[in-house]
Amino acid sequence: MVDRARARCLAQEAVSQGKPVEWFETLYREAAAGTTVVPWADLVPNPHLVEWLERQPVHRGCALDVGSGLGDNAEELARRGYEVTAFDVAATAIEQATARFPQSSVAYCVADLLQPPAEWRGHFDLVAETYTLQVLPPAARRRAIESLRSLVAPGGTLLVIARGREAGEPEGAMPWPLTVREVRGITGDRVSLVNFEDFLDDEDPPVRRLRATFRAPAR
Repeated sequence: MVDRARARCLAQEAVSQGKPVEWFETLYREAAAGTTVVPWADLVPNPHLVEWLERQPVHRGCALDVGSGLGDNAEELARRGYEVTAFDVAATAIEQATARFPQSSVAYCVADLLQPPAEWRGHFDLVAETYTLQVLPPAARRRAIESLRSLVAPGGTLLVIARGREAGEPEGAMPWPLTVREVRGITGDRVSLVNFEDFLDDEDPPVRRLRATFRAPAR
């Protein structure tokens, strides 16, 4: 069982102070010092991202790895042929990612999904979001979704992978699962839903996952 106690404590404190993303740097810094763990840092590419990539006919263009952490998903995207930009709000995470992959072609940088660089708007052929929305409280999550939609290039793809729950079920502690309606609701004038998957993973006990693929209209 992954130890989420410290991460949950930091998240609760940050949310109560109206600073929903500042706790990530504290968590990664403490983990680097060996006093806690980053619950989602498995040091391998996310299997649900890998499975999705296996089904895609081509891998080319510019990809953005959202909340890149220690870099495993970004490196997988690059290995498959994408020109990858990967960002995290935690500077310590980016420092560790670049140290782990010193010869990488990935452009790692520190950035905030709630306030992404203006030059990223409409730039990426693939925007891959894996387990980032689920660690944000509702208000910040809505802002993050708006940012995600804005970053997709014309004809590009947005991939969202998250824990899932029924609308009537309690959110529980961080990570906060998303409802089917919430994920489907990412669609809008900038992106449309083209595929939606609701499944149980192979963890013990199994965890409900939602994986949605959205496409931006071509010019």
